[in-house]
Amino acid sequence: MRIPTNNHTVSQQNGMYLYMVCFVAALGGFLFGFDTAVISGTIGLVKQDFVLNSVSEGWYVSCALLGCIVGVSCAGKLSDKYGRKNVLIISAVLFLVSAIGCMFAQSFAALILFRLVGGLGIGVASMVSPLYISEFAPSQLRGMMVSLYQLALTIGIVLAYFTNAYLADNASAVYASESLNSILHTEVWRAMLGLGAVPAFIFLVCLFIVPESPRWLLLKGQEQKAEMILTKIEGAEKARQEILAFKLQRNIKEAPLALLFTPVYRRALWIGLLLPFLSQVCGINAVIYYGPRILEQAGFTLNAALGGQVTIGLVNVVFTFVAIFTVDKWGRRPLLFLGVGGVVASLIIIGTLFALGITSGPWILLFILAFIACFAFSFGPVCWVVIAEIFPNAIRGKAMALATLSLWIGNFLVGQLTPVMLESLGSAWTFWLFALCCAPAIWLTSKRIPETKGRSLEDIEAFWRSNHKG
Repeated sequence: MRIPTNNHTVSQQNGMYLYMVCFVAALGGFLFGFDTAVISGTIGLVKQDFVLNSVSEGWYVSCALLGCIVGVSCAGKLSDKYGRKNVLIISAVLFLVSAIGCMFAQSFAALILFRLVGGLGIGVASMVSPLYISEFAPSQLRGMMVSLYQLALTIGIVLAYFTNAYLADNASAVYASESLNSILHTEVWRAMLGLGAVPAFIFLVCLFIVPESPRWLLLKGQEQKAEMILTKIEGAEKARQEILAFKLQRNIKEAPLALLFTPVYRRALWIGLLLPFLSQVCGINAVIYYGPRILEQAGFTLNAALGGQVTIGLVNVVFTFVAIFTVDKWGRRPLLFLGVGGVVASLIIIGTLFALGITSGPWILLFILAFIACFAFSFGPVCWVVIAEIFPNAIRGKAMALATLSLWIGNFLVGQLTPVMLESLGSAWTFWLFALCCAPAIWLTSKRIPETKGRSLEDIEAFWRSNHKG
């Protein structure tokens, strides 16, 4: 099922402006990835310094998730009321406060508090950054631009692994300054967590030089400002066409979330809830965070960051480029079909290898990397693209928050249940269950998700109104 397209070009000058704005917004994804992954290198060190039991250790790792859920829950309403840019500024401040606070925390309670603050920032950025990019980018480049968010996220994960490894390897140096000695030598976890302040500060400064979302401005009746921004992106003629299309919509004012539950948009709601959830229950975070443990069960000794986590992270980055360069050429559905099929097949094969005891040699690692690669060009970026473009203008912020909350619920379930499944069911059944859980995404792509390549957000909204019985 495909929505007809209207292709147009963007000049080189306008393209530079577009890339600059989308790059700044994508830094929210970088901070999301960095803050999420940096925790892996600090667990043992924090546990030792604060003498944590297993319950406290689990709370240290998972407390940011509570902040994420609260952040996502508030971000939709705030971004609809105060603007996408202003809420992104709030997220940058939260990241900055969290990084500095964690670096200088003098008690475990203070450390948890600042991790919760960081979780708020993650929750806000995970929703508003792709939303802002989708509303800013022209239709024929929207998939690529939103995929930049996922790319930045994967780069943030890899950089966190690299910096953790570097700081750990160089922690033997002794410094004259007592503060530096504590941060870089005796309690190096402080440097690992505090390093996030650098990109957070860059993100905060850059946000002051980018404009507000033009569609949010139109929603608020600020047509002149919106036209100026759209003209910079696509030229005067196309800007006027975009504004006219927006005005012709039935719902051009803010609407309650209940609009999403009407028959017209119910299909979009199901896509927005199911696709993010299924993207998480495939077990991507289980592989990223519990990868060393899984590989250890297969006979590997990949405990060093550069041996295990960084390898997985680099594959994640490289194959995200596949989506960036193809999502607006091939479309959303082909990438999802190919990628999700590869994810399911890889999971089944990995489980079978464990079940048959074929754990020597490179096969387990190769198919784990195949799983990561398939996720990286499909589920990872395309999920953000789809949920950022399928909702109507009047409630896009609130609806995007709901979809992102579904993603975090799936994330939470996988994070909490994976250790239990590995211990009680074993690796084979763990991977088979992941395959079973995410397989419905193939049906969802085939029967429910329309092809939105090259369509304006207004055209997609008109499609739902004209096909709500489909």
